[in-house]
Amino acid sequence: MTRRVAGFLLALAAFMVFEWINLGFNLADGHPTGFYVVHGILIAVNLILALVVGVIGWRAWRASPTAGPRDRPA
Repeated sequence: MTRRVAGFLLALAAFMVFEWINLGFNLADGHPTGFYVVHGILIAVNLILALVVGVIGWRAWRASPTAGPRDRPA
């Protein structure tokens, strides 16, 4: 995996965490309990997915060489 893809995965994980935590804080009062249960489950599952994507991206970032393909001698 290239560093570019790894960086994309890290950015995606950060966006997912920001977006779902933001959604959690913006849920308005006055909905039935089922609404909050479903959205709570969605938030939890997506935060777990963000963690998995972030770990994959971090490991790929650390495992990839720092020099790009253009910087390597032929």
